[in-house]
Amino acid sequence: MNLAIKMVLIVLSSLLALVMLVFVGLQVQPTSFPAITSSQDKLETIPLPVGLPAPVARFYQKIYGNNIPTHVAGRDYRHYIEATIFGLPILKINGSYIAGSSRMAMPWGTTENDPRANQGANLAVWAEALWFPSIFLTDPRVHWNAVDDVTATLRVPFEASTETFIARFDPVTNLLSYLESMRFKTDQKVLWLNQARVWGDVGGTVALKESAVIWMDDGKPWATFEVEEIEFNVDVSKTIGGTGL
Repeated sequence: MNLAIKMVLIVLSSLLALVMLVFVGLQVQPTSFPAITSSQDKLETIPLPVGLPAPVARFYQKIYGNNIPTHVAGRDYRHYIEATIFGLPILKINGSYIAGSSRMAMPWGTTENDPRANQGANLAVWAEALWFPSIFLTDPRVHWNAVDDVTATLRVPFEASTETFIARFDPVTNLLSYLESMRFKTDQKVLWLNQARVWGDVGGTVALKESAVIWMDDGKPWATFEVEEIEFNVDVSKTIGGTGL
């Protein structure tokens, strides 16, 4: 075996070993973030409104019954995300949408108050309300409209206008399955799907336990989320403008 072939085999073996090492490292689950220590306001409730589209009424009756909890939400958010290997962070991302302005800070650069990003971040505010969907009934800026027996539209505020989600419900379970909207992906709007995969008990509350986000032109989830804990109506006034933990 000549030297060139040996070198090629060494390089290929090294690359294979590196790929396997990365694969194994990605299977190691990181530890959870520290528990939230801020106090929570008591959840107040309102009666289930009358006159809702049929699939919407069935959905809320299924998860809440006749008493709809109220939440202080639907305005801003802050995300802190860590990508890990062998449980150790190798990438940290800070994202926020506060007072109508989005900000995404990553190691290679920061995007701030871009009009297209603002549109997407506002949709994310409302899509993430799948974890506390009562806000779609308690926020006076939000409106449901009937389409058919398993579909409704959901209009939410954005700047001086509104955006529209199409909500699709499972005809067997009556649970919400998808929220669909047109969201900017670079320079063009693309159909953006928020899939509600698993509903169940989270800390004594019926909530979305597993979800996925899909760009229609990709055809598969670019992110999936599994909920470990949900805290409602926590005072975040001192932390929402920060970064990290």
